[in-house]
Amino acid sequence: MSHAVARLRNARQARAAKPFVARGSRTTRCERCRVAQSHCLCDLRPSVDARSGMCLIMHDIEPLKPSNTGWLIADVVGDTHAFGWQRTEVDPTLTALLADPGYQPFLVFPGEYAEAGRVVEEVSPAPGKRPLFVLLDATWTEARKMFRKSPYLDGLPVLSLQAEVVSRYRLRRSKRSEHLCTAEVAALCLGLAGDASAAEALDAWLDVFTDHYLGAKHHRLPNLDDAAHRTLARIAQGRESGADAG
Repeated sequence: MSHAVARLRNARQARAAKPFVARGSRTTRCERCRVAQSHCLCDLRPSVDARSGMCLIMHDIEPLKPSNTGWLIADVVGDTHAFGWQRTEVDPTLTALLADPGYQPFLVFPGEYAEAGRVVEEVSPAPGKRPLFVLLDATWTEARKMFRKSPYLDGLPVLSLQAEVVSRYRLRRSKRSEHLCTAEVAALCLGLAGDASAAEALDAWLDVFTDHYLGAKHHRLPNLDDAAHRTLARIAQGRESGADAG
């Protein structure tokens, strides 16, 4: 099954002058989950419903990185859109999405970087609108540049997350433990919007992905009985029970 981030990756690969070489590039990876085939987790992907939408604006090579967690958001949240960021132009499909009357967009970014009048801490869309969370998927340095240099985002309310949590993400290094990866931010947004089941599924999916990814890297088997794997199993069982009841 293809989704928005997979399609963006394919488009980015098609226009590349030379192949993107990721760390661990000698590893034969599953095309769908991006993990080594020996540790493929495709059969574990959760299926949940979410009222919220996600709009990922991704820095140039983010879709190409096997460790990118925006991909995990698209795995879980069916209404996910993905666009590549460019300094000098904007995809008209993106501007049309942000202007869609069925959505209430929220640009998710620390409030200290925005004018006080734009900053909100709660998700309260207008009646008849669904929340659309706009996430800048990039390194922290790149994301700040994207925030400053994307004038088409200037009119959006800025959702400033106040969660006091330490990032669990272990696939890339960060100097600050409070810098969350994109999937962690998305899960917090889903929780604020009342999409608790989707938030739980995305958190568990991130943990399982990380376990399998690092398991392949360090030549160890994933722990199929840890809390995250059990959560995914419970979600799958609940989905099957609901289908049988229907």
